[in-house]
Order: sequence, then structure tokens, then C-alpha cells
Amino acid sequence: MEVTRWSLTTLYLAVLAVVCTYGLHRYWLTYVYYRTRRNAPRPAARFAELPAVTVQLPMYNERLVAERVIAAACAIDYPADKLQVQVLDDSTDESAEIARRFCEKMRRAGCDIEYRHRTDRTGFKAGALNDGLATATGELIAIFDADFVPPRNILKRTVHHFTDEKVGMVQTCWDHLNREASLLTRSQAIFLDGHFVIEHTARNRSGRWMNFNGTAGVWRREAIEQAGGWQHDTLTEDVDLSYRAQLAGWDFKYLQRVRCPAELPPEINAFKSQQHRWTKGSIQTAKKVLPRIMRSDAPLATKVEAFFHLTSPGVYLMMVVMMLLLFPALFVNVLPLERGGVWGFVFGASLFMMATASAGTFYVAAQREQRRGLWATLVQIPLLMAIGVGIALNNARAVIEALVGHDSPFVRTPKYSAEGKDSRWRGAANLVRLPRRRVMALAEVALAAYLTACTVAATQVPHTALSIPFLVLFAAGCWYVGLTSLGVRLPRPGWAFRRTGSAVS
Repeated sequence: MEVTRWSLTTLYLAVLAVVCTYGLHRYWLTYVYYRTRRNAPRPAARFAELPAVTVQLPMYNERLVAERVIAAACAIDYPADKLQVQVLDDSTDESAEIARRFCEKMRRAGCDIEYRHRTDRTGFKAGALNDGLATATGELIAIFDADFVPPRNILKRTVHHFTDEKVGMVQTCWDHLNREASLLTRSQAIFLDGHFVIEHTARNRSGRWMNFNGTAGVWRREAIEQAGGWQHDTLTEDVDLSYRAQLAGWDFKYLQRVRCPAELPPEINAFKSQQHRWTKGSIQTAKKVLPRIMRSDAPLATKVEAFFHLTSPGVYLMMVVMMLLLFPALFVNVLPLERGGVWGFVFGASLFMMATASAGTFYVAAQREQRRGLWATLVQIPLLMAIGVGIALNNARAVIEALVGHDSPFVRTPKYSAEGKDSRWRGAANLVRLPRRRVMALAEVALAAYLTACTVAATQVPHTALSIPFLVLFAAGCWYVGLTSLGVRLPRPGWAFRRTGSAVS
């Protein structure tokens, strides 16, 4: 029993140490954000004559949103003789004809628009972007995914940053068309706000490296080509190219105040598919470029931040291991400090501050910076954390696949043309072909049942009161994600959708 106890203790503490380390890193990002938030980037000068820009719109079976993004791209306020729009369409269904016809309509209206259709999806999105460069006329390349709606002034607010010849890419901030549609979309919005408000700003304004987010950004064509072009050996071609370009000496700019609205996946399986791709791609990119970064002459601070950035999805795997250890932790008494006393309390409180409160601080800061109500945000934080735990199994699988080198295709995130609180996307959902991973959903339900059993057991074991709220949160998140993935319609908690102050709770 002693050997088992101390073996589990060692594993448990090692996992907690990793989780806490990444929690401390979130505190650091928040601190750097507040230290640098007033240092907004400004163009070095303004172009006397605007540069030629090619707007690339990669799409695949986007029948529900193709016309919306094409119309928005053609409506961008920019000199007509300097603006080219490319629709890079890999569609295999009637979406191709829809996009082709609409491109013809825009061409007749005076837009310089090119429709390119590939029958071979080699390289997926990266392959389509590379293919488009063959006929692109712009020295700058703006990229917008099909679920985005670029505002009319987006180019005039970004291109002048390229007067600095060292700037290779300018990224804008994502906004959310359907933020208020449901608990799921509200939670996703908070997740993404943390990345775009805190992370990107802290990294970019402190001189660390950041990444292009695959869309809503503008590249200098020379930077793409000098860095080796778009490559498809990872599922996050955007992050891969970003680090290769910065290794080649190019600077990036992040414009937090320039917003580009997009649709959030309103359906849980679409969200999980997106998370799987982002998580797996990040670990694949870490394997590919981290050794080069560590051998480069980049500053130590840049190398450390690149390590945390690219490896942070690995925390999902640690979370799953930690959840699986909860039951033996209760009955084998894994942590000696949990027997009670002041040191046990100090230990538990320290873990809470480093592993849990750090995430709350990070996301609350992002919402407050957008002038969203404090109490409304605090109400949502437990729900946000529950969903974060609920997708841990899905994302841990992605981490393992990346680590062992398992190949998988680029599965694009379905688009439903969802905006505001409009629920009509549900009627269009059957038009979107997304394979349901029923085995994964059943595994999530099994994990939820396991965590529920741990919660009940914790009420019977002395000195475990501190763990019960977390166990309830973990179980609730897994139940929600698992059941909704199986198509179970859960009752919508009306209290979670009331307005409080300037924010939506």
C-alpha cells in the first residue's frame, strides 16, 4: 500500500505541478498586458500611394456563408484598381456553383474577382492559399475565412503598418456575430477574448512572438515566400508559418482595436472538431519548430514564451490524468497534506490560486477590458471552466495523436450563417456534414459518471470538503459536453442569459 500510495503521490504532484506552472504563466500574461496595454502600435508612416492588396477567401462546402463573405470582401473600401479578390474554393458539393455564380455577379458589378476551384484538395487550406498566390496580384495578402465578415475599413486601418519594411504580418482582433446565441457561444466568446485581448496584446507589445490566427489578418507576400510558404504538415498552418516568418526576421503587429466579426460554432460537435484541430496542430507545430526556435539567436524571453504558447494545449492531457487519479486519491490518501491541519489548507489554497484562480483572473481581465459587467462575468466563469473541463478528453486525444504522429485530415469547422440570437441555424444544421464522434461522446459520459461517483465518495471521506466544489464542476462539464454531443437537448438555464450592467451574463 505504501508503494502504491507514494507512486500515486508522485504522479499526482507531477501533474499538478505542470498545471500550476501554466496557471502561473497566465498570471504573468495578465500582468504584462496591464503593463503594456497603452502601447498600441502605430504606423511608422502612411502610404502616399496605397499598395496593391489581394483578398483571399479560402472555402470548402460553404453554401450557407459563401455569398456573405464574398459580398463583404467586394465591399471593402479600397481603390478598385488596387484590390483583387480571390475565392479559393475546394468545394465538392453545390457550394461551388453558388460561389461561382456569385463571383460572376460581383464581376459584372465591377469587382476584380477571381474564382479558383480545385478538384484536388492537396494541402487543404494551406494548399489552396499557395495555389492562389500563383495568380495573386497584390504585394499584400489579406485572408478571411468563410465565417468572417470583414468590415469596409479593415484594409485602410491595417495596410499603413506595412510602411515599416520589417513588418511581415498584421493581425486584427476577432469579434463575434452570435456571441449571445447560447451558453456555448458565450463561453467560446470568453475563451477567445482571453486569447485576443490578453495573450496577443501581452506578447506583441512586450516584444515576444505571436501567431497569425489563420484569418482576419494581412500578410506581406514577401514574408510568406521568404519563410517557405504555406505548408500542410501540421493542422495549424497559420501558427507554423507565423513562427517560421519570425525566425526569418519579420515583425508582426497586433491591432486589438480593429475588430473583424465572425461566427462562433453554435453546435457542440462543430466546436469540438475545431478544438481538436487547434490543439493537435499546436502540438504538431511545437514538435516541428520549437527545436529551431531554441537553437536560434532569439532572446531567451522569446524562446520561453514560444515554449509556453505552443505546448499549452498539453495541459488538457494533464487534466484528464488528474481527473482519473481523483478516485484513488480519495481512498489511498495520495496527498499526506490532505489529512488535515493548517498545512493541508495552505497546500489546497495554493493549488486553487495557481491552477484555478489564474484562469478566472485571466478571463475576468479580458471581459473587464471590454467593459463587460464584473458580476455578470463572475457568474459565467464557473460555467466557462466546466466546459473547459468537459472538452478536456476530446483535446487530450488530439495531444496524444500529435505526440505519436497520427495523421488526420484537415476537418473544417462547419458554418451555419448564425448571427445574434438567431436560432434558425438549427434548421440548416442538417445541411452541414460533420461526423459525430459517438465513441468520444460516450467516453465523455463515462468520465462524467466516474466524476459523479468521486463527488459522492468525497462526501463520505474526511478532509475532502475543499475538493467537492471542483468535483461538481468537473462532473457537470463532462455531462454537458458528453450529452449534448450525443444530441441530447438540455434545458436552457434562463438565469444565465440575463443582462447585468453593460454585459451579458
